[in-house]
Amino acid sequence: MTSPYDLDLGKNPANHQPLTPLTYLERAAKVFPAHVAIVHGDARVTYAEFWRRSVKLASALSKRGIGKGDTVSVMLSNTPPMLEAHFGVPMVKAVLHSLNTRLDAAILAFQLDHAESKVLIVDREFSNVVREALTIAKAKPLVIDFDDPDYGDDAPYPKGNRVGSLDYQDFVASGDEGFSWSMPDDEWDAISLNYTSGTTGNPKGVVYHHRGAALMAYANTVHAGMGRHPVYLWTLPMFHCNGWCFPWTLAVTGGTHVCLRWVRAKAMYDAIADHGVTHLCGAPIVMSTLINAPAGDKRDFPQTVTFNTAAAPPPEAVLSGMADVGFAVTHLYGLTETYGPAVVNEWLADWDDLPKGERTAKKARQGVRYAALEGLSVRDPETMQPTPADGETIGEVMFRGNIVMKGYLKNEEATNAAFAGGWFHSGDLGVMHPDGYIQLKDRSKDIIISGGENISSIEVEDTLYKHPDVLSAAVVAKPDPKWGETPCAFVELRPGADTKAEDIIAWCRQHLARFKCPRYVTFVELPKTSTGKIQKFKLRELAKDV
Repeated sequence: MTSPYDLDLGKNPANHQPLTPLTYLERAAKVFPAHVAIVHGDARVTYAEFWRRSVKLASALSKRGIGKGDTVSVMLSNTPPMLEAHFGVPMVKAVLHSLNTRLDAAILAFQLDHAESKVLIVDREFSNVVREALTIAKAKPLVIDFDDPDYGDDAPYPKGNRVGSLDYQDFVASGDEGFSWSMPDDEWDAISLNYTSGTTGNPKGVVYHHRGAALMAYANTVHAGMGRHPVYLWTLPMFHCNGWCFPWTLAVTGGTHVCLRWVRAKAMYDAIADHGVTHLCGAPIVMSTLINAPAGDKRDFPQTVTFNTAAAPPPEAVLSGMADVGFAVTHLYGLTETYGPAVVNEWLADWDDLPKGERTAKKARQGVRYAALEGLSVRDPETMQPTPADGETIGEVMFRGNIVMKGYLKNEEATNAAFAGGWFHSGDLGVMHPDGYIQLKDRSKDIIISGGENISSIEVEDTLYKHPDVLSAAVVAKPDPKWGETPCAFVELRPGADTKAEDIIAWCRQHLARFKCPRYVTFVELPKTSTGKIQKFKLRELAKDV
């Protein structure tokens, strides 16, 4: 039967527009034109200027033939060009691909090829590795160099030589500020591309759409408690899930981005005190850096700063230490495939009065779904039936909703497997508590989260097996007070081999990005099942005492 509400009440331009975060910046520029949008060193960029530069970037890209479905890759730090790219690139219906600045040349080359990059914007901090990647890659993008005037005299290393044929500032200047930028044809159109950490080989390209980015921006505003004109310090890399979508989020309420190239204690405390920072996001390593900073690096500030953290739940001592120096920690959970955090440990006031042990148990849970997520469940991946909400029965954590990825680029098989049964399969194992809060118990793919970076144990093991003296190897996560987790390798050597732990670590550093290399190597006979499978649960226990 046809409902009367469906008759003659169709969509039209007056009542239906595609959701996109681009309109948030347009509104902010009109409503708060003189408000400071970006702080970078001595530079102050208003919303009017932020909008103008984003439009000019879009225009410059358009003049070079960049349009719908083209990939614009960026190898940038948390600097103004990265923020401009989050708006300027999708303004021409192109797709923003943010490269992880910590990766090695081979993986960068793979991503440039897989994404079919047409343009590559490079910060000169990363010139050397990008130059090497371009010699490997088949893709031949237009390369544009960004020479940051606020690079700093205390830089850990000097800028590399230019790689490209154009300068970023000149490129933007070539654009027309009156350019007619484009809304997406459909809110389902791709807005960005982010690569996961590879497990058994090359990483998968996660595609976000305009709808998800727009809804995530609203959700972050709610769950981070952002009122009008928040001040956000960039410690989380913007290449991580598009900075958990916060580059788009701050435009909703006219917030200020405080850029930070290197995460250092004094620079963070100075920014918080001098600019009135109200929010930041980061991995456990950032909390550790703040808590353990030398007294001379710390600054007093009157405001309480909201610190959003993901990965493993912070220990009680860390939470107490953060509170002592002026931070309120919010624990989040999500994946690249969910635009970053899609689960929040929604803290109830009554829990503050619980005994310490019960309070700690509550804090160890990942939490409940974001407002923009329609479904969060723990299910049997074979039957797709929900597990009992008893806090004990382990199943796979699954997501459903508008802040779940569009799919994996050029990988139909992986996309279909991820969405089997009408839910996104996270690969994480957990339980559902009676009150609806989930808690992770293990990672089915043995991903190690170190300093906010995902490290595949399989990738590290593959490197270890290539060492001529290694007979067998297994890598597990070792709890680490600074990094959250760190890779710990257990190795069986071939008979007669005299290789030392430092030799194994040096080997890994030759073949892996430095953050992926194990910091601990132990030579043991690996525990195995009767079928020869390595028993990693035993190694995880051993790793705690290594």
